[in-house]
Amino acid sequence: MNVKSRARIGAVIGTAALALGAMAIPASADTPPGDYRVLAGVGSDTTQDVVNGLGAAIDSGTLIASYNATGTSPIKTRATGCEIARPNGSSAGINALRNAVDNNTGCLDFARSSRGVADSSTNDLTWIPFGKDAVTFAVRGDSALPKALTKAQLVSVYTCETTSLNGVALTPLLPQSGSGTRSFFLGQLGLTEDTFGTCVDDTVQEHNGEALDSAGDIAPYSVAQYIAQGNEIVDVIDRRGDAVLGSVDGAEPQLADGTLNVDFPFNRDVYNVVPTAKLTDPTLAAAFVGSASKVCAQTGVINTYGFGAIAACGSTGLKGES
Repeated sequence: MNVKSRARIGAVIGTAALALGAMAIPASADTPPGDYRVLAGVGSDTTQDVVNGLGAAIDSGTLIASYNATGTSPIKTRATGCEIARPNGSSAGINALRNAVDNNTGCLDFARSSRGVADSSTNDLTWIPFGKDAVTFAVRGDSALPKALTKAQLVSVYTCETTSLNGVALTPLLPQSGSGTRSFFLGQLGLTEDTFGTCVDDTVQEHNGEALDSAGDIAPYSVAQYIAQGNEIVDVIDRRGDAVLGSVDGAEPQLADGTLNVDFPFNRDVYNVVPTAKLTDPTLAAAFVGSASKVCAQTGVINTYGFGAIAACGSTGLKGES
């Protein structure tokens, strides 16, 4: 296990506003306390920024409330009651939504997810895709670690069979438990929670390049998040630090113009997960369901936050329990 302290990761996320010219970038783009919108959602770190952006763009910012994966806890999603622990990651958000449905609390309407269905034992929830992402590995730009690896090499790194590259001792990192990026990346490598190596530090907050604080660090990173963090968007904190994205099996994660390579080997759809029983609810359906939904109509916002367009935006065919 990597014994380096990661305590400053939370501090980076909560850092006071960064300067962008004369404009301040807020440290958190949570829906402001007391701003109780019609639909409330929680979950994925990967999609928190784009869904915040969609929430601001749709219906003058009155329809969609989205609460970040990290920050103060609990959060309050309704004017009366509905104080819940802040879910950090796709699985945590989906579990919070299931709890709200099972207990009929009315506190949550959707969960952000960067992974697909994990448990298909029921059709209680529906995963509605709205964009394309990819996941690659990141290392420090000033490290001697290779910036190009094969899938086989990554498997060897994350099973701790390869312990150094180019003379640098490796310290492989994984996002925190409950992260959709964690489960997706492991799945792409053919690994599970039981088969990745004991040398891996699996406590790191995802998509935070500041966590790569030594030459041997290597971590999965959402390409869309990396792009958004560099796009000087007012509500996105640039957490890249010295991290640079690597290529896998000869494929670059970004095109020459800096946009997402949607054909990157480790590509994925990202979703808003809703209760299947509420697919016919007019407000929820108008927001998420179908290619003409309010979310799918915001292709400019989706692209600005680094995600690619998908033909199946708004489709409702993917269902499961969690």
